[in-house]
Amino acid sequence: MTNSLGQGSCRLKKWRLDPHREISDLPLTFFLVSQPVVPCLLSLLQAPFVLGAPVSLADSINQTYNLALYMQKNTSVLVQTYLQYQGSPFSDPGFSAPELQLSSLAPAAVPFTLWRGLGDGERLLQVHRAFSALAQHLQLVSDDQADLNPGSSVLLSQLAAARLRAQGLMGNIASVMTVLGVSIPLEVDTLGSAPFGASVFQRKCRGYVVTREYEHWTDRAVQDLAVLKAKYVA
Repeated sequence: MTNSLGQGSCRLKKWRLDPHREISDLPLTFFLVSQPVVPCLLSLLQAPFVLGAPVSLADSINQTYNLALYMQKNTSVLVQTYLQYQGSPFSDPGFSAPELQLSSLAPAAVPFTLWRGLGDGERLLQVHRAFSALAQHLQLVSDDQADLNPGSSVLLSQLAAARLRAQGLMGNIASVMTVLGVSIPLEVDTLGSAPFGASVFQRKCRGYVVTREYEHWTDRAVQDLAVLKAKYVA
């Protein structure tokens, strides 16, 4: 669960980053746009349940773990594609700004002893909540980029695919929770109100945090599911 973008600090032109700076108060600007359909993506999202058909815990965990592994192969590509389209300093070699955070999106990083001691229900609940929030944030980033980079078909397609995968993993996590008897929480609007007026730079920072945390949460989901796999799958 390390940050593949590195832990080095960065210097952003025209904007100084303070330690532990949050961009939680940045205005959230929505643009209603249509997104391209990602061919054959839905076939990659394995259906968590067929009504009336019994689903074993082992099968549910295996199915969800395999989906998380598939997602993990594409997350770093999304981050790099996103940075390339934002221009300097984002596209500069070695760019990394781990101090940027969004209060509406919980970071995946957690102390190891705390993570290792999580119960099954809490472990799944945290991942479920994270990908529910990520799906909403990825839609926001897609809308931002459709306005800032309307000709970036590659980036827009990758963002649309990431959002579908986040929703798919959330559904599969819910299946595992159901089999284990863990209550599935209602979906919460993590974005809240959406005042207009965020600057271009703020929107680029916001998108960077979202794509970065999508990568980190996918890495963590793989590890969380590996713990359950070792415990319940023969």
